[in-house]
Amino acid sequence: MRIAIGGISHESSTFVKSPTRLTDFENGFGLYRGEKLLDRFRGSNICTGGFLDGADHHNFQVIPLLWTFAYPGGPVVREDYELLKAELLDRLRQAEESDGPIDGVLLDLHGAMVIEGIDDGDGDLIESVRTAVGVDCPIVVTQDLHGNHTQRRVEMCDVLVGFDTYPHVDMAERGREAADFVVQIIRGEVRPVMALRKIPLFWSAACQVTAHPPMDEAMGKIHEAERRPGILSITLATGFPWSDVPEMGPSVIVVADGDRALASATADEISEWVWEHRQRWYRDLPSVRESLDEGRQEGKYPIILADQADNTGGGSPGDSTEVLRTFLELELEDALILYIVDPEVAVHAHQAGVGAKISVEVGGKSDSMQGPPVAMRAEVVAVSSGEFAYDGPMYAGLTGNMGNSAWLRHDGVSVVVVSAREQPLDPAFARTLGIDCAAMKYIAVKSAAHFRSGFEQIAGSIHSINARAIHSPNFSQLTFRRCTTKKYPFHLD
Repeated sequence: MRIAIGGISHESSTFVKSPTRLTDFENGFGLYRGEKLLDRFRGSNICTGGFLDGADHHNFQVIPLLWTFAYPGGPVVREDYELLKAELLDRLRQAEESDGPIDGVLLDLHGAMVIEGIDDGDGDLIESVRTAVGVDCPIVVTQDLHGNHTQRRVEMCDVLVGFDTYPHVDMAERGREAADFVVQIIRGEVRPVMALRKIPLFWSAACQVTAHPPMDEAMGKIHEAERRPGILSITLATGFPWSDVPEMGPSVIVVADGDRALASATADEISEWVWEHRQRWYRDLPSVRESLDEGRQEGKYPIILADQADNTGGGSPGDSTEVLRTFLELELEDALILYIVDPEVAVHAHQAGVGAKISVEVGGKSDSMQGPPVAMRAEVVAVSSGEFAYDGPMYAGLTGNMGNSAWLRHDGVSVVVVSAREQPLDPAFARTLGIDCAAMKYIAVKSAAHFRSGFEQIAGSIHSINARAIHSPNFSQLTFRRCTTKKYPFHLD
């Protein structure tokens, strides 16, 4: 049994001006070809790691094609995407020409990739693979919880498996599930059919954390339905609202075993239940100062502020300044911001050296929406080339690189300036600079929810905030041109 694996993955924000290029894939999580793909991801907590675990369990031969992931940002340049897609398809053709037809394909994708001129990048890639392998070769696809799903994807693959957790700590588990499916299809043990239902609402990131209400109830509903006879899998996707594409928004995908009517009826049931409870999936967020006041009233430290509007994990530039400015104005002590993307300041800090006092304008350089730069007279406490290993559970077994980075301290306020746009998933990188996050009283993270995977265990209290930045969680402030579907709570009651 020969199973091809690969993927081109990106979460694309159409509200970010700078496009995503081939170099962003190469410098993101990287671009891996052939056997190097196996070396990189075996034993890791991503879907491809789960594919490889499934190969070991089922004893199938893995045909590694190409895997690449660029950190979220603007839409992918069409020419660069076509190069990556052509290489993946060429490797697939070469594998078939040399050793015969492929028995199945596993694709590790995201679900919100937008290409210049192609609204549904994931659908385009899946359809291209389908054309290459033919209608009888099973294709199973893993997708992020934040996929903007389309009928095209459902028609072009045999099974689509979405994440069940946010933060995404089940990626390898979903990859293993996908590997199980492709083997079962090949053996004739299951005959999957799928039904997709779109749900016309905006789903706040603050209401999506799967370990807490209200999202835990939604996932409980999904898991209960998955245990019913004839149901193979159910994906509840909350969508990625910063991709202004026609199919943007939440959805339910039900996979049934040969029973299309059952898939359709179950998809109707789940989507109707979500819609009936629509008021639970959206809420407005407080300001920085309001959240600080609330945290102080609770009196549990560290107080962690999730700066959702500048979440680099969703493609935001990561250099908004409202939180930094507020921390300085309030003269907070033991306060920390992770991270502000400012390569210029990072280089300055490296040149000045540890112990130096530098006058810098921090952040606010990418877009006027991010706020103006903040003047700091800061001590360079530590510098780093940016290399670190994740603590996990997200990306367990993998390493990252923030580029030239520095720990700057202005009185009681510390900020880590970095060169790479990546959200703080855990305290690992801060620790390489000598920062003890648990000893801080206030921590602001440019992340919506993934930070919880590594920070929730040390948090006194956690507060999602709405600070000025490109990715406002108040979706009424965004101008949608491609997505014209009316959605709750702004257009529908």
